[in-house]
Amino acid sequence: MLKIIQVDSFTSELFKGNPAAVCLLEKQMDDGWMQKIAKEMNLSETAFLLKIEDGYKLRWFTPVMEVDLCGHATLAGAHVLFEEGLLSPEQQGRFHTRSGLLTVIKKGDWLEMDFPAETVKPVEVPPVLLEAVGTRPVYTGQCKTGHFFKYESEKYVRDLKPNFHLLREMPVQGIIVTAKSDSGEYDFVSRFFAPNLGINEDPVTGSAHCSLGPYWQKELGKPDFLAYQASERGGVIKVRVRGDRVRIGGQAVTLFKGFLENNKLTTL
Repeated sequence: MLKIIQVDSFTSELFKGNPAAVCLLEKQMDDGWMQKIAKEMNLSETAFLLKIEDGYKLRWFTPVMEVDLCGHATLAGAHVLFEEGLLSPEQQGRFHTRSGLLTVIKKGDWLEMDFPAETVKPVEVPPVLLEAVGTRPVYTGQCKTGHFFKYESEKYVRDLKPNFHLLREMPVQGIIVTAKSDSGEYDFVSRFFAPNLGINEDPVTGSAHCSLGPYWQKELGKPDFLAYQASERGGVIKVRVRGDRVRIGGQAVTLFKGFLENNKLTTL
């Protein structure tokens, strides 16, 4: 009997932030089974956690494929381990992933993840891609997560209405769009589009801040930020750049818990 828990990440309120499913495995399951569970949950990510000697093995699946790195599902997984008493508040969560060892610590009501920093390099992009996104940015770059577009103001980022049908026809993994915040509440805002990963727009993307943090460190001349991802659900992210690592902080709340037994899900 496996426990499956749905969590809203990067928020302190239900029905905001980014939802993820967390499946606590009792043994290693095959890839096809995990992909079916992720497709059935139909969330941007489902995290699978398996206890091993030095922490947990962690894998992430979208409804259509496995991915190398996911912030909000890592946050959700850590939240579940702390909430279920599988980690004590003073313990460090240790996750062995396709992106190496990731760690999470609890800091009051917040969880802080330690992720690898990603460099953004300037590149020219095809005009058809700019057409698909809808508005021309003032800067175009590339990072491990995908394309990176900076806009003149927050309003441009919030008003974007991409052509997702056209984006799905291009070999584009993801697109980060960002701008300096127009208000004093946040340092910068962003959105993330990834139709080829099975998600037109991701509500809150922790992994994108591996690039956003170092980029805005250079732009604003400081290492610590409070950021907002301006999707329909929205989410708040704390970002601290430390050399080749980025500390990404967020809150999380549990929506429901259930058990999967004989391929049947029962909720509590």
